[in-house]
Amino acid sequence: MVTRLNDVVIDAADPAALGRFWAELLGTRITGESADEVDVAVTASMELVFVPVEEPKVVKNRLHLDLASTSLEHQRDLVDRATALGAKPVDLGQRGVRWVVLADIEGNEFCVLEPRPEYSATGPIAAIVVDVADTCAEVDFWAAATGLPIANRTAEFASLRQEAGPWLEFLHSDDRKRVKNRVHLDLAPGPYDDQNTEVSRLVALGATVLSIGKWSHAVLTDPEGQEFCVLSPR
Repeated sequence: MVTRLNDVVIDAADPAALGRFWAELLGTRITGESADEVDVAVTASMELVFVPVEEPKVVKNRLHLDLASTSLEHQRDLVDRATALGAKPVDLGQRGVRWVVLADIEGNEFCVLEPRPEYSATGPIAAIVVDVADTCAEVDFWAAATGLPIANRTAEFASLRQEAGPWLEFLHSDDRKRVKNRVHLDLAPGPYDDQNTEVSRLVALGATVLSIGKWSHAVLTDPEGQEFCVLSPR
């Protein structure tokens, strides 16, 4: 039994405005909107979920999105569309790279990639990228958690490949985790699986339970303390 990658959840001061930004940027649609969350389609089986929080963003996010492009013209169009919607350029020390680093209207960093053939089937988001200390240990944990195959595994960069949907990637960083992540992953067991059994399996792999039961999901951290949730079966 494994859990599938279900959602990317993003804390927001204004979920409705941030959801509209991302729906327009990705060329997708808002699939749900309430006081508790705003959902934006990414693929047929994955959404971005924006939830309200009061805490301001104070540090660089440890999880960010990389957007896919099909040509250099498409990459330029995506950057132009993002800036027209309110995104701003971000200097993270990148020099001479072919991708463009921006921040959305609430300061969440993301990259617009140049065309890369490995991302041709991902949809509008090429990858979900996580800053980690140990790429190999993290990719091994998440491969076991999700059942996704390992495409790359080095000390600097590791990745898990989805047949259709964003890749899950791990980038080495010496910056330690200091605050709760504003971006996290939601995993979901299959419709005939058991949530508690799946939580126990993830704990055996190295996860730690923070809470269980609230809003029908369990909150855990991975071996490096990155928060994620296990939803009810679906």
